[in-house]
Amino acid sequence: MTSPTPAESLGATSGDAGPERVQKYLSRAGVASRRAAEGLIVAGRVSVNGRVVASLGEKIVAGVDRVEVDGCAVEPPSLMWYLMLNKPAGVVTTLDDPQGRPTVARYVPDDAPRMFPVGRLDFGTTGLLLLTNDGEFAHLLMHPRHHVPKVYRAEVDGVPDDDKIRSLREGIDLDDGRTAPAGARVISRRPGGATVEITLREGRKRQVRRMLSAVGHPVRELTRIAYGPLVLGTLAEGAVRSLTDAEVQALRDSARGAQ
Repeated sequence: MTSPTPAESLGATSGDAGPERVQKYLSRAGVASRRAAEGLIVAGRVSVNGRVVASLGEKIVAGVDRVEVDGCAVEPPSLMWYLMLNKPAGVVTTLDDPQGRPTVARYVPDDAPRMFPVGRLDFGTTGLLLLTNDGEFAHLLMHPRHHVPKVYRAEVDGVPDDDKIRSLREGIDLDDGRTAPAGARVISRRPGGATVEITLREGRKRQVRRMLSAVGHPVRELTRIAYGPLVLGTLAEGAVRSLTDAEVQALRDSARGAQ
Protein backbone atom coordinates (compact mmCIF):
# COMPACT_ATOMS: atom_id res chain seq x y z
CA MET A 1 0.00 0.00 0.00
CA THR A 2 1.27 3.47 -0.80
CA SER A 3 1.30 5.66 2.29
CA PRO A 4 -0.62 8.90 2.01
CA THR A 5 1.05 12.10 3.07
CA PRO A 6 -0.48 13.64 6.21
CA ALA A 7 -1.70 17.22 6.18
CA GLU A 8 1.62 18.51 7.48
CA SER A 9 0.81 22.19 7.83
CA LEU A 10 -1.88 21.30 10.37
CA GLY A 11 0.36 18.96 12.29
CA ALA A 12 3.20 19.43 14.70
CA THR A 13 2.88 20.63 18.24
CA SER A 14 6.23 21.51 19.76
CA GLY A 15 7.53 22.65 23.11
CA ASP A 16 7.54 26.31 22.11
CA ALA A 17 3.80 26.34 21.38
CA GLY A 18 1.71 28.87 23.30
CA PRO A 19 -0.25 28.09 26.46
CA GLU A 20 -3.57 26.31 26.07
CA ARG A 21 -6.29 25.20 28.45
CA VAL A 22 -5.87 21.71 29.86
CA GLN A 23 -9.22 20.54 28.46
CA LYS A 24 -8.22 21.61 24.95
CA TYR A 25 -4.93 19.74 25.29
CA LEU A 26 -6.79 16.58 26.39
CA SER A 27 -9.18 16.92 23.46
CA ARG A 28 -6.30 17.26 21.00
CA ALA A 29 -4.77 14.12 22.48
CA GLY A 30 -7.97 12.17 21.81
CA VAL A 31 -8.69 11.54 25.50
CA ALA A 32 -12.17 13.06 25.43
CA SER A 33 -14.18 15.95 24.06
CA ARG A 34 -13.53 19.29 25.72
CA ARG A 35 -16.70 19.02 27.77
CA ALA A 36 -15.88 15.47 28.89
CA ALA A 37 -12.32 16.59 29.66
CA GLU A 38 -13.76 19.29 31.92
CA GLY A 39 -15.58 16.52 33.75
CA LEU A 40 -12.29 14.70 34.27
CA ILE A 41 -10.75 17.88 35.68
CA VAL A 42 -13.67 18.53 38.04
CA ALA A 43 -13.41 14.91 39.23
CA GLY A 44 -9.78 15.50 40.17
CA ARG A 45 -8.45 12.94 37.70
CA VAL A 46 -6.12 15.31 35.84
CA SER A 47 -2.76 16.50 37.07
CA VAL A 48 -0.09 18.82 35.67
CA ASN A 49 3.50 18.33 36.78
CA GLY A 50 2.31 16.11 39.61
CA ARG A 51 -0.30 18.56 40.93
CA VAL A 52 -4.04 17.97 40.56
CA VAL A 53 -5.61 20.59 38.31
CA ALA A 54 -7.81 22.82 40.47
CA SER A 55 -9.38 25.08 37.84
CA LEU A 56 -10.98 24.71 34.40
CA GLY A 57 -9.09 27.83 33.38
CA GLU A 58 -5.65 26.38 34.06
CA LYS A 59 -3.29 26.40 31.09
CA ILE A 60 -0.26 24.33 30.13
CA VAL A 61 2.43 24.42 27.46
CA ALA A 62 2.58 21.28 25.33
CA GLY A 63 5.99 19.67 25.37
CA VAL A 64 6.97 21.50 28.56
CA ASP A 65 4.34 20.54 31.14
CA ARG A 66 3.58 16.91 32.00
CA VAL A 67 -0.14 16.17 31.88
CA GLU A 68 -1.56 12.97 33.38
CA VAL A 69 -5.02 11.43 33.55
CA ASP A 70 -5.45 8.84 36.29
CA GLY A 71 -1.67 8.78 36.63
CA CYS A 72 -1.01 8.05 32.94
CA ALA A 73 0.87 10.59 30.85
CA VAL A 74 -1.03 12.15 27.96
CA GLU A 75 0.67 13.52 24.85
CA PRO A 76 -1.02 14.72 21.66
CA PRO A 77 0.54 13.39 18.45
CA SER A 78 3.30 15.55 17.01
CA LEU A 79 1.93 15.17 13.47
CA MET A 80 -1.76 15.03 12.61
CA TRP A 81 -3.07 12.58 10.02
CA TYR A 82 -6.42 12.90 8.23
CA LEU A 83 -7.49 10.04 5.97
CA MET A 84 -10.52 9.19 3.85
CA LEU A 85 -11.37 5.51 3.43
CA ASN A 86 -13.95 4.06 1.07
CA LYS A 87 -15.07 1.40 3.53
CA PRO A 88 -16.07 -1.93 2.00
CA ALA A 89 -19.06 -3.91 3.20
CA GLY A 90 -18.31 -6.58 5.80
CA VAL A 91 -15.82 -4.40 7.69
CA VAL A 92 -16.32 -3.21 11.27
CA THR A 93 -15.75 0.47 12.06
CA THR A 94 -13.46 -0.24 15.01
CA LEU A 95 -9.74 -0.86 15.42
CA ASP A 96 -10.23 -4.23 17.09
CA ASP A 97 -13.12 -6.68 17.04
CA PRO A 98 -13.50 -9.42 19.67
CA GLN A 99 -15.44 -11.52 17.14
CA GLY A 100 -12.48 -11.53 14.76
CA ARG A 101 -14.24 -9.68 11.94
CA PRO A 102 -12.25 -7.46 9.55
CA THR A 103 -11.80 -3.92 10.90
CA VAL A 104 -10.89 -0.59 9.35
CA ALA A 105 -7.45 -0.89 10.97
CA ARG A 106 -6.33 -3.07 8.05
CA TYR A 107 -6.64 -0.07 5.70
CA VAL A 108 -4.42 2.27 7.73
CA PRO A 109 -0.94 2.67 6.19
CA ASP A 110 1.83 0.79 8.00
CA ASP A 111 3.77 3.97 8.79
CA ALA A 112 0.77 5.87 10.16
CA PRO A 113 0.31 6.53 13.88
CA ARG A 114 -2.61 4.99 15.75
CA MET A 115 -5.74 6.23 14.01
CA PHE A 116 -9.38 6.13 15.03
CA PRO A 117 -12.56 6.46 12.97
CA VAL A 118 -14.68 9.61 13.06
CA GLY A 119 -18.10 8.15 13.77
CA ARG A 120 -19.26 4.84 12.33
CA LEU A 121 -20.64 3.09 9.30
CA ASP A 122 -22.67 -0.09 9.70
CA PHE A 123 -21.06 -3.47 9.01
CA GLY A 124 -22.88 -3.73 5.68
CA THR A 125 -22.59 -0.07 4.66
CA THR A 126 -19.89 1.15 2.29
CA GLY A 127 -18.48 4.56 1.56
CA LEU A 128 -16.82 7.60 3.04
CA LEU A 129 -15.25 7.12 6.46
CA LEU A 130 -12.81 9.54 8.06
CA LEU A 131 -9.84 8.35 10.11
CA THR A 132 -7.56 10.60 12.15
CA ASN A 133 -5.28 10.85 15.15
CA ASP A 134 -6.52 14.39 15.87
CA GLY A 135 -8.92 14.02 18.80
CA GLU A 136 -10.15 17.61 18.78
CA PHE A 137 -10.96 17.43 15.06
CA ALA A 138 -12.92 14.19 15.57
CA HIS A 139 -14.87 15.58 18.53
CA LEU A 140 -15.69 18.75 16.59
CA LEU A 141 -17.19 16.79 13.69
CA MET A 142 -19.09 14.30 15.85
CA HIS A 143 -20.59 16.75 18.34
CA PRO A 144 -24.40 16.56 17.94
CA ARG A 145 -24.69 20.35 18.18
CA HIS A 146 -22.84 20.82 14.91
CA HIS A 147 -25.09 18.73 12.65
CA VAL A 148 -22.55 18.23 9.86
CA PRO A 149 -24.59 16.86 6.92
CA LYS A 150 -23.89 13.36 5.65
CA VAL A 151 -25.20 12.14 2.30
CA TYR A 152 -26.13 8.52 1.55
CA ARG A 153 -27.19 6.64 -1.58
CA ALA A 154 -29.54 3.73 -0.90
CA GLU A 155 -30.65 0.99 -3.27
CA VAL A 156 -34.16 0.13 -2.09
CA ASP A 157 -37.00 -2.23 -2.91
CA GLY A 158 -39.82 -0.47 -4.73
CA VAL A 159 -40.05 3.19 -5.67
CA PRO A 160 -41.02 5.69 -2.94
CA ASP A 161 -43.87 7.94 -4.04
CA ASP A 162 -44.09 11.66 -3.35
CA ASP A 163 -45.88 11.17 -0.02
CA LYS A 164 -43.17 8.88 1.30
CA ILE A 165 -40.40 11.22 0.18
CA ARG A 166 -42.25 14.03 1.95
CA SER A 167 -42.44 11.90 5.11
CA LEU A 168 -38.69 11.27 4.99
CA ARG A 169 -38.07 14.98 4.62
CA GLU A 170 -40.39 16.00 7.45
CA GLY A 171 -39.40 13.26 9.93
CA ILE A 172 -40.19 9.63 10.67
CA ASP A 173 -41.37 8.22 14.01
CA LEU A 174 -38.85 5.56 15.06
CA ASP A 175 -38.62 3.61 18.30
CA ASP A 176 -36.11 6.14 19.64
CA GLY A 177 -38.15 9.19 18.65
CA ARG A 178 -38.96 11.29 15.62
CA THR A 179 -36.15 11.96 13.19
CA ALA A 180 -35.06 15.48 12.34
CA PRO A 181 -35.94 16.91 8.92
CA ALA A 182 -33.76 15.32 6.23
CA GLY A 183 -33.02 15.68 2.58
CA ALA A 184 -34.60 12.97 0.43
CA ARG A 185 -35.06 12.40 -3.29
CA VAL A 186 -35.33 9.57 -5.80
CA ILE A 187 -32.23 9.55 -8.02
CA SER A 188 -33.18 6.76 -10.41
CA ARG A 189 -35.66 3.95 -10.95
CA ARG A 190 -35.16 0.37 -12.06
CA PRO A 191 -37.45 -2.67 -12.32
CA GLY A 192 -38.57 -3.43 -8.77
CA GLY A 193 -36.54 -0.72 -7.06
CA ALA A 194 -34.95 2.70 -6.94
CA THR A 195 -31.91 4.66 -5.82
CA VAL A 196 -32.72 7.14 -3.07
CA GLU A 197 -30.45 9.90 -1.78
CA ILE A 198 -30.79 10.78 1.92
CA THR A 199 -29.06 13.69 3.67
CA LEU A 200 -28.93 13.51 7.47
CA ARG A 201 -27.84 16.04 10.06
CA GLU A 202 -28.06 13.60 12.95
CA GLY A 203 -26.44 10.24 13.52
CA ARG A 204 -28.61 7.56 15.06
CA LYS A 205 -27.74 3.90 14.76
CA ARG A 206 -28.73 2.42 11.38
CA GLN A 207 -30.85 5.52 10.81
CA VAL A 208 -31.09 5.50 7.00
CA ARG A 209 -32.04 1.83 6.93
CA ARG A 210 -34.64 2.29 9.65
CA MET A 211 -36.19 5.36 8.01
CA LEU A 212 -36.56 3.69 4.64
CA SER A 213 -37.92 0.49 6.17
CA ALA A 214 -40.46 2.58 8.08
CA VAL A 215 -41.89 3.90 4.79
CA GLY A 216 -41.95 0.43 3.24
CA HIS A 217 -38.75 0.46 1.17
CA PRO A 218 -36.09 -1.79 2.73
CA VAL A 219 -32.48 -1.02 1.85
CA ARG A 220 -30.52 -3.47 -0.30
CA GLU A 221 -27.26 -1.52 -0.47
CA LEU A 222 -26.16 1.64 1.28
CA THR A 223 -23.20 3.95 0.60
CA ARG A 224 -22.17 7.21 2.23
CA ILE A 225 -21.04 9.53 -0.56
CA ALA A 226 -20.38 12.79 1.30
CA TYR A 227 -19.48 14.10 4.75
CA GLY A 228 -20.02 17.84 4.98
CA PRO A 229 -18.13 19.40 2.04
CA LEU A 230 -16.05 16.25 1.51
CA VAL A 231 -17.15 13.99 -1.38
CA LEU A 232 -16.18 10.34 -1.88
CA GLY A 233 -15.76 10.86 -5.61
CA THR A 234 -13.91 8.14 -7.53
CA LEU A 235 -11.96 6.69 -4.58
CA ALA A 236 -12.07 2.91 -5.08
CA GLU A 237 -13.68 0.66 -2.51
CA GLY A 238 -11.05 -0.32 0.05
CA ALA A 239 -8.75 2.54 -0.97
CA VAL A 240 -7.53 5.28 1.36
CA ARG A 241 -6.12 8.74 0.71
CA SER A 242 -4.97 11.67 2.81
CA LEU A 243 -7.02 14.84 2.98
CA THR A 244 -5.54 18.08 1.78
CA ASP A 245 -5.11 21.00 4.17
CA ALA A 246 -7.99 22.73 2.37
CA GLU A 247 -10.29 19.73 2.90
CA VAL A 248 -9.47 19.55 6.60
CA GLN A 249 -10.16 23.25 6.99
CA ALA A 250 -13.41 22.97 5.03
CA LEU A 251 -14.59 20.22 7.40
CA ARG A 252 -13.73 22.38 10.41
CA ASP A 253 -15.57 25.33 8.87
CA SER A 254 -18.59 23.13 8.11
CA ALA A 255 -18.85 22.04 11.74
CA ARG A 256 -18.33 25.49 13.18
CA GLY A 257 -20.70 27.09 10.70
CA ALA A 258 -23.48 24.70 11.76
CA GLN A 259 -23.35 25.75 15.41
